[in-house]
Amino acid sequence: MKASNELWKERLTGKVPTQLAEEIDVFETEIDLRSQDKVDEKVFAETRLRRGVYGQRYDNGQRHDGTESKTLAFEEKVSKGPNTVWDAPGMLRIKIPYGGMTTAQLELMADLTEEYSDGIAHITTRQDFQLHYIHLENTPAIMRRLGEVGITTREACGNSVRNVTGCPFMGVCKDEPFDVTPYADALMKFLLGHQDAQNFGRKFKPSFSGCSEHSCGLSQMHDFGLIARVKEVDGQEVRGFKVVVGGGLGAVPRQAKTFDEFLAPEDLLPLAQAIARIFGRHGEKEKRSRARLKFLIDNWGIEKFKEEVLAEKAKLPEDPRWTDYLNDLDSFTESPKKPGGEMPELTDPAIQHWAKTNVRAQRQQGYSTVTVVLPLGDITPDQLRSLSDIVQEFTNGTIRTSVEQNFVIRWVSNSDLPALHAALDAVNLAEPGASNILDIVACPGTDTCKLGISSSRGLAAELRNRLAAKSVHLDEAIQNLHIKISGCFNSCGQHHVADVGFYGASRTVGGYKIPHFQVVLGGEWEHNGGSYGLPIVAIPSKRAPDALDRITEFYMREKENGERFPKFVTRIGKGKIRQLLDDLVGDFPAHENEPSFYEDWGDPRQYSLGDIGKGECSGEVVSAYEFEMTACDRVVFGAQLALEEGDAQKAGEDALAAMIKAAKALVMIQYDDVTEEDPDEVVEEFKERYYDTELIFDPFAGSKFADYLFAAYEAKGRTFDNDSAHHLVEESQLFIEAVHSCYNRIRTAGINAA
Repeated sequence: MKASNELWKERLTGKVPTQLAEEIDVFETEIDLRSQDKVDEKVFAETRLRRGVYGQRYDNGQRHDGTESKTLAFEEKVSKGPNTVWDAPGMLRIKIPYGGMTTAQLELMADLTEEYSDGIAHITTRQDFQLHYIHLENTPAIMRRLGEVGITTREACGNSVRNVTGCPFMGVCKDEPFDVTPYADALMKFLLGHQDAQNFGRKFKPSFSGCSEHSCGLSQMHDFGLIARVKEVDGQEVRGFKVVVGGGLGAVPRQAKTFDEFLAPEDLLPLAQAIARIFGRHGEKEKRSRARLKFLIDNWGIEKFKEEVLAEKAKLPEDPRWTDYLNDLDSFTESPKKPGGEMPELTDPAIQHWAKTNVRAQRQQGYSTVTVVLPLGDITPDQLRSLSDIVQEFTNGTIRTSVEQNFVIRWVSNSDLPALHAALDAVNLAEPGASNILDIVACPGTDTCKLGISSSRGLAAELRNRLAAKSVHLDEAIQNLHIKISGCFNSCGQHHVADVGFYGASRTVGGYKIPHFQVVLGGEWEHNGGSYGLPIVAIPSKRAPDALDRITEFYMREKENGERFPKFVTRIGKGKIRQLLDDLVGDFPAHENEPSFYEDWGDPRQYSLGDIGKGECSGEVVSAYEFEMTACDRVVFGAQLALEEGDAQKAGEDALAAMIKAAKALVMIQYDDVTEEDPDEVVEEFKERYYDTELIFDPFAGSKFADYLFAAYEAKGRTFDNDSAHHLVEESQLFIEAVHSCYNRIRTAGINAA
């Protein structure tokens, strides 16, 4: 509220860094101008996004555990007309560089969560905080309060350099060559608000990893990834970084490509500046679906990209900030509060289980790190305050967030582990299972995200409950699996790099819309996201737990000694695993007999489209559509099998064939005299009937998925390698999903399919 903003502005004058205070004043003025309709909404949207302020959805009045949330209370408030330029409250993302926080910051986060949001703080898969149900007019006050403790929301969203993420074990990991914390901090400060990083077509995500074998930093799936390395030069050990570029998940993921095997620290910041300039100048601006750095590298190839960047770097004017930070590396060295101790004998089974999964020895003898598991990344204000007290009691007052939506407490003396467990347990923060099958990652999904198709948090909670009930009896190979869930294809839940991933989809059967999840296999979490999986089949949401049971049971029956799940999937093949799930795809119960089957997990809404288009002619067309789309699924899955067998050419050709077949399925609803023997006609009719009319346009992604078809068809006859075939299979799957969504919208709108 305005009075609240003025109060905090007055109270914090001189306590917030001058530049940040001025920026917040400007943002507050822009809010006022927008409320008077003196600023265009498109311009203001990018302005608020660069300040970390998002809109959110409001159609789900329950949390994932089934209890009523404050969503309904906010909706009631909205219906009376809130004093805001938005129709409803939104979400605020708060940047936490490399996850590093102090106890003062934890306590402030508790206050903000309690005073402004729905009482739940959420940690993201890039180590940020998100507060939901925040009113726009309150954001300047929140930003000022954050600024007082050294936190900003600037460039947490929008077409900007996002949070610089990093391994939460930096500085204490046994496998790292050196602590990369000061380098991550320097990059964050250098790029924040930098004039050369303000002209991007899309976001730019940097990340630091202390080593190449673990997943803590996930450098391989970032635009700009840095992995610590050392080498010997003239008998001296020298620090440096392996640099990778152009990684990213999203709808069609790319693994990062090597830019430099060994970059000297003094070249880190000028290289980042040069890449930002090249991306800003040459990156796509018009088509958002092609505007990430990975697509520029696709177009140019890594060698041309490297050549252009190095030429740009050579032209940069000298900047003392490039190397000033190297004189201050030791200031980031953390020290313990208590002397190191011996690991005590743990006799309590509960503590033994917790210690096995959540406690990790530091490279500093006598100390351990402790992971605090947050189911679904959620934590309450009271828990945040208690966690602050615990961190102050056992350490020197610092903590880090992780990419698995948890907290990591560092520098815990081994002798304090039982007491620390007791303190965490007293506030329900001592759950075991860190980084294993119980530690399920999920994006917000349909709870609050406008792009959510299926309830990722609802499914995660259901899977977690079922797995927790039998976790003690699960084989260690199963316990070590990673499950990640996204509410849509965009991979905010990182489903591409999971052992078993799920992402939201939907299907229409018998006039009813049924929430589904695509099952994704073939990903690898270790080695910084070592490989990306592909969807093998769409399963109704209510059968997704059964699918997981069958996959894990099959793995236990068929795995070889010591065989990790990614290698098992490669050896067995996705075809055999899909066969296990085939009967889960059809034979749906009648709606009147089992209405809950047509609802999503933890979501009171029913996915009903009602009694639409039941005439015989319409029924024939629907049957033809469903027949064609079933064939599409077969063809695109065949493309995956060809990819597995090393036949990239067949995989690419089959992926294109599946797209044409899906386009034909939609065309046949309006014009049934079309055949795949004439693909030119299929594509032409599809363009005229669905693209030019914008019927195929996704409400949020626009023409993105249809563009995949046109680009692939224009390049028909090309030669495929493994990467290009993999990308086209992914695009084909997304185009098929877009066709399903278009069909759902047509049915919902009651368009005459005859």
